[in-house]
Amino acid sequence: MLEKLFRKKTRVSSGSLIERIANVKCRDIPAHVAIIMDGNGRWAKQRSLPRIAGHHEGMKTVRKITRIANELGIKVLTLYAFSTENWKRPKLEIDFLMKLPGEFLTTYLPELIEQNVKVEMIGNFDELPNHTKNSILKAMEETKGNNGLTLNFAMNYGSRLELVEAVKEIATLIADQSIKSDDINESLIESHLMTAHLTDPDLLIRTSGEVRLSNFMLWQLAYSEFSFTDVLWPDFDEKCMLNAIEEFQLRNRRFGSIEGEGKA
Repeated sequence: MLEKLFRKKTRVSSGSLIERIANVKCRDIPAHVAIIMDGNGRWAKQRSLPRIAGHHEGMKTVRKITRIANELGIKVLTLYAFSTENWKRPKLEIDFLMKLPGEFLTTYLPELIEQNVKVEMIGNFDELPNHTKNSILKAMEETKGNNGLTLNFAMNYGSRLELVEAVKEIATLIADQSIKSDDINESLIESHLMTAHLTDPDLLIRTSGEVRLSNFMLWQLAYSEFSFTDVLWPDFDEKCMLNAIEEFQLRNRRFGSIEGEGKA
């Protein structure tokens, strides 16, 4: 029952892709969209391919969705690329996933620079292999002056760990007598999260039919709109992205207030 409530039928606009983009841009655009990219393995299994083939195809989807997000004027696109729990997967798959950032950024970095996209990352950076870190650092350095879309990869990221680290940092400040316990409030906690410099997501999209957060941005998603789709990530295209944005634009975001008295 709950799953049916979450997965409402999306109202799909008619018209060409260009017309739909133009119409969407005339209404409120979510400033920050976060996506749990799920279904690569199932996509590969349906085609009797190894799981890594699904991940490779999913990389192409990242490019497509980055391009349309930039075209729509979205300010931040956060992609859940690798969780702290994903280290439990087979070594062959992990090794391949750790090579994908390098392949993606080597292939598409010139395009990202041309499109004024800024690359960032949240997550535990130190535990990544050197070749993965070097690829991400290079992309961040070469795009740091860009002021268009921020393409934010959540890599080796886990929200519970993020919150634990924030608590530790605040506890250290109290122990050093830099602050008092009475100084702890939402703003202070947010300032110690990995997303301190970003706005909270307005919209969360999860592909592949799963209806859960999987330890992703638990604090930041408190008032986000959720969009769940059965489409597997490698098949998630520009039309799917527009479907989610169009549905978002039909919702009344009240942020806990009485209807008609909250934010539009």
